[in-house]
Amino acid sequence: MEQELGVPWEDVFESIVPEPMAAGTIAEVHRATLTGGERVVVKVQRPTARKDIMEDLGLLKLFAEKTAHRPAFRQLVDMPAIFEHLSESLQRELDFRREASNIARMRTVLEPYDRLDVPGVHGEYTTARLLVMQEIQGVPIRQAPEGDVRKEAARQLLESYYAQILTDGFFHADPHPGNLMWWQDRVYLLDFGMVGELGPEIRELLILLLMAFWQEDVSFLTDVTLMLAGQDQRTDIDVEAFQRDIGAVMAHYRKASLKEIQLGPILQDITEIAIRNDVSLPASLVLTGKALAQMQLATGELDPTLDPFSVAGQFLTKGLVHRIRDRADPKKLFYEAQKLRVRFTRLVESIERLSGSRPGPKLTVNFRGTERLEDTIRRGSRRLALALSAGGTLVATAITASSIHVAPWVPITLGSAGGVLTLGLIGDLVRRR
Repeated sequence: MEQELGVPWEDVFESIVPEPMAAGTIAEVHRATLTGGERVVVKVQRPTARKDIMEDLGLLKLFAEKTAHRPAFRQLVDMPAIFEHLSESLQRELDFRREASNIARMRTVLEPYDRLDVPGVHGEYTTARLLVMQEIQGVPIRQAPEGDVRKEAARQLLESYYAQILTDGFFHADPHPGNLMWWQDRVYLLDFGMVGELGPEIRELLILLLMAFWQEDVSFLTDVTLMLAGQDQRTDIDVEAFQRDIGAVMAHYRKASLKEIQLGPILQDITEIAIRNDVSLPASLVLTGKALAQMQLATGELDPTLDPFSVAGQFLTKGLVHRIRDRADPKKLFYEAQKLRVRFTRLVESIERLSGSRPGPKLTVNFRGTERLEDTIRRGSRRLALALSAGGTLVATAITASSIHVAPWVPITLGSAGGVLTLGLIGDLVRRR
């Protein structure tokens, strides 16, 4: 702590509780009091944490490389993907400034929810290996007082996760009950060392996935799943078998309304199907399914009577209204119109150049493996020329040999040439096999 602060700890803290309130692989967390009297918690990194983790990651990487080319093993556990995800995640966790940034970002995401919050951070004392936060002097969520406030907090907590994943693309990736505290009639989310992020394209595809489930469109759902995996161009996937597995999962949700379709269980089911069919979903998507499953358990602790289907339905309905409102924004409409105009103009220009009515480059087709294609064409052309020449000379030999008006040396010469050409053709065929 003193290495990170640059001063004796007594200059910053009035007292520190020696026994940690929590301890993990990377850090310990201690209660403390600032010199001004404010109660805080101090997360301090173990001195050997980075060295130990890098050694462990090195061993895991070696194991991942050994299993990378074993299809049977990868159908159960994709070790290279796990290593990549763990390596990135753990190295982020080693820098507590990232966690402080995650807390600030989550505070903005949770602004619409008056029953949810995150701890305050003392940025002046926070470094890569030291994090000083407001102490949440509460109790585990299961000990929250019974009543309408607790039930409303449970509803907001679940709805906020749909917002984090489908709207903001930024979510707490480890929301087990131990990371959720009840204080001052609010649920506080703790420990932001592990977060997940989803890009706009994945969020759009997740919404399409929900809609495909709702419409029971197995074919489109298969397409969306392959697009999520970034493997929609693969030719070695048994699409029919994949569709059958997807259809079996969809049967569980048959006749369900849109509000009765939950993202968490769907993602877990699709992940299992993808593994069986050798389709690798992005680690962020697997993390999303895990986080949603944990969140549903946590909200069950707060309110066992909560109907998660109604929460999902209300969120999707509000989301649809917001999307329509956003699309109706005059600035956005003008921007989209201008973008469409430019693309339409370029399309017309391309068609004019293709038809020759406008000067410019014509249609160009790029082939993969052009060297092999050119070699095949040259070889075929040579064989065709040899075959035609040999055939022609042999036919000429027969005609001249039967004629009484042709000198005897002519058919002999033609026959010899035909024989040489035939031998050359046979030699070329044998040599190239």
